[in-house]
Amino acid sequence: MKALSRAGHEVTVIGSHSWREAPDNYRSIELKELVFDKGGSEPDLFQYRNDPYLNVLYLLYTLIGPSLSEVILTHPKVKTLMNSNEHFDVVIVECFVSDVLYGFAQHFNAPLIVFSPFGASMWANDLVGTPYPYSQIPHTFLSYTDRMTFTERLVNTFVWNVDRFYYRNVFLPRQEEMYKQYFPNARKTLPNVMKNVSLAFLNQHFSLSFPHPYAPNMIEIGGIQMDEPKALPEDLQRILDDSKHGVIYFSMGSMLKGCKFPEEKRNAFISAFSKLKETVLWKYENTSLPNKPKNVFIRKWMPQRDVLAHPNVKLFITHGGLLGSTESLYHGKPMVGVPIYGDQRLNMARAEKSGYGTHIEYENLSEETITRAIRSILDNPSFSSNARLISERYRDKPMTPAQLAVYWVEYVVRHRGAPQLHSAILELSFIERNLIDVYGVMILFVGTVLVSVYMALRKVMRFIGILPRSGDKIKQQ
Repeated sequence: MKALSRAGHEVTVIGSHSWREAPDNYRSIELKELVFDKGGSEPDLFQYRNDPYLNVLYLLYTLIGPSLSEVILTHPKVKTLMNSNEHFDVVIVECFVSDVLYGFAQHFNAPLIVFSPFGASMWANDLVGTPYPYSQIPHTFLSYTDRMTFTERLVNTFVWNVDRFYYRNVFLPRQEEMYKQYFPNARKTLPNVMKNVSLAFLNQHFSLSFPHPYAPNMIEIGGIQMDEPKALPEDLQRILDDSKHGVIYFSMGSMLKGCKFPEEKRNAFISAFSKLKETVLWKYENTSLPNKPKNVFIRKWMPQRDVLAHPNVKLFITHGGLLGSTESLYHGKPMVGVPIYGDQRLNMARAEKSGYGTHIEYENLSEETITRAIRSILDNPSFSSNARLISERYRDKPMTPAQLAVYWVEYVVRHRGAPQLHSAILELSFIERNLIDVYGVMILFVGTVLVSVYMALRKVMRFIGILPRSGDKIKQQ
């Protein structure tokens, strides 16, 4: 949205944060209720580490998705916007358990573009008719890569089908009910809106993951958040410059907080860090850290992209989120991951397969495992080399992700929704899409031919005496 604003478009954003230095053509409708540290309740996400997969689906489809959508649709600021007579050339909605929000597109009579934070997810693929073979595409919540064993393909197929069934039969009906409630004058049904998505932007890039089959209106813009490094705060700049043995940057992201680590896990990190010669920058959300070693510096917040850009940073310790992983690879930094939930296991599995990182299971966190993981990366130059190689591949492109996104949004506007990108597969039923009717007719045809050949052969064999005729059997009796 910043890129569209910089390109001269009038932009209105409903979201959890505002742009502090926003120009006049960028309007923020900030909903603080969507952010845990700005008024919303803050859950301890570490507790979901070992939740069964079906419970994760339940949380997403039944609680998290609908509740956040209701916060948006019932908010006075949003109601004011919807009751206005404003016109928009295009509506962009995040594609993450928020399907009811696609109703904004029909409400403002504008083409719909979605943005998928997890890349080519099931939700995004279905909107534009892109196939996602279970033999190649691992489920977002599984720690598999695109090279799966038989057992992994079996589990992957099962999980995909359970997810699809739950999404279709539990989540979508509830979304349609909400759609009728909050868009009572809608000219299109929610299924019709979802069948007419113009573009799907993906927070992904093949050089950072692996090739996927894409429809022409699926556009990879992974890394769009990357800007040229900015000047660091003076204290951080001094720490980074003066660290002659290098720096390890440690952050569990914005949702998972370092200060929420159980005491024994936190102490394991402290003990491991105290024995390092390297400096450690730890995004730690409290003002003090008990028993903090001299080589450890804590801050409630750090400009992560700018820190990772510093040449003295040798390693990123992370939860394995997609944004942080992308930023680390953009600057060619290897990783040690402690995945907790969502796509974090998938991202760290990819790191290990590609040779730019390793991971520690949360349950196995100890001084020994942390030290071993750190030293395995820092003492083996191949990890840094692989990270730099991926950075080179990612940067080798004709346009930046921001330029690409702006081009395709303007393309949709110029071509009034770009119906030429619409896949005919979206108009087919499940039976037609999977050729069940075709295979049924083929099986029937082959079966009819085989039965006919069998009957003909029996007649021939009776005629030449190989098989007895039915009348001969009666005579013998």
